[in-house]
Amino acid sequence: MNLLDVIKRPVITEKTMLDMDEKKYTFEVDTGANKTLVKQAVESAFDVKVANVNILNVHPKPKRMGQYQGYTRKRRKAVVTLTQDSKEIEIFSAE
Repeated sequence: MNLLDVIKRPVITEKTMLDMDEKKYTFEVDTGANKTLVKQAVESAFDVKVANVNILNVHPKPKRMGQYQGYTRKRRKAVVTLTQDSKEIEIFSAE
C-alpha cells in the first residue's frame, strides 16, 4: 500500500474543528491501515511531526429510504496529535 493511499480525506465537523486548536486532526483512512502507516503517511504528506495516533472503526448503521433499506459504509477514522513544536496542517488554503 502506498503511503499517499492511506489517507482518504479529512473529517470536517464542529468537534474536529475545535480539536484543531489543540493540534489534533481527524482523517478518514483506509480500513487496512494501522497506526504506524497513518503516522508515516501524515508525516510525509504534510511535513509535520506526529506525537500520537488514535484509530477507531465506525460501524455501518442501518438506513431506510421508503421501502428500500440498506447500510451506510464501514469507515475507519484516525485522530492524529501533532507535537507542540510542529507546524499546523493547512486543510483550508486561501490560495
